[in-house]
Amino acid sequence: MSNPKADATRDRVIAELSDPLAELGLDIEAVELTPAGKRRVLRVACDKDGGVTLDDIAEATRVVSEVLDESDALGEQPYTLEVTSRGVDRPLTLPRHWRRNADRLVKVSLIEGGEVTGRIQESDDEGVELDVDGTRSRVVYADIAKALVQIEFNRKGQS
Repeated sequence: MSNPKADATRDRVIAELSDPLAELGLDIEAVELTPAGKRRVLRVACDKDGGVTLDDIAEATRVVSEVLDESDALGEQPYTLEVTSRGVDRPLTLPRHWRRNADRLVKVSLIEGGEVTGRIQESDDEGVELDVDGTRSRVVYADIAKALVQIEFNRKGQS
């Protein structure tokens, strides 16, 4: 659930962290601030082309911690910091998400109804080319209600 004060705090955290994380080559994918008893949990999800490594997350955690220690973005209330990768369970919402997931299988729910499941072939700022059962199909982002990467344990053609 969102409220104006929490939204303002989240926006301020994003503003404080964007440049320092960009210097590490990382994009902020999500910032969540949730209550946890007398504390709060601040989750910062990051990503980059080629994916993030554990070393990337460790360095990002150090930078985020330093920036927030020097800032008053979170006020005086204590918090627990979690820095993580974007994860496959987050919807594809930006062109960079599609680019970074090239060759992955996605399930796309369309605004007008219906679903398309296909493998990401190419993407640009306007839309994506999917291989749907051997046929290429272009879907523009404006027509997409939701898109999720599908987990494949036994991908055909892979050894």
